[in-house]
Amino acid sequence: MRFQALVEVRPREGIANPEGATIERALAGLGYNGVTEVRVGKAIRFTVEAADEPAAREQVVALCRRLLTNPVIEDADVTLDPVEE
Repeated sequence: MRFQALVEVRPREGIANPEGATIERALAGLGYNGVTEVRVGKAIRFTVEAADEPAAREQVVALCRRLLTNPVIEDADVTLDPVEE
């Protein structure tokens, strides 16, 4: 089976996020005063082949630990959608 993977990476709570802070200040300067707690991360999309969804998730989580994230300062959310063939 093939799965479309989306890995959303963000800084862990308590880790400085200067990009988010800059955007938050800029939004306030533009009059968007109700926008707070802006955090900037990254999104990584790819296709993975595995026997089933649990196996695909295990593979993607391993990729996150080994390459896609810095587990000391980042968290990741994994979303998998089956690819229709």
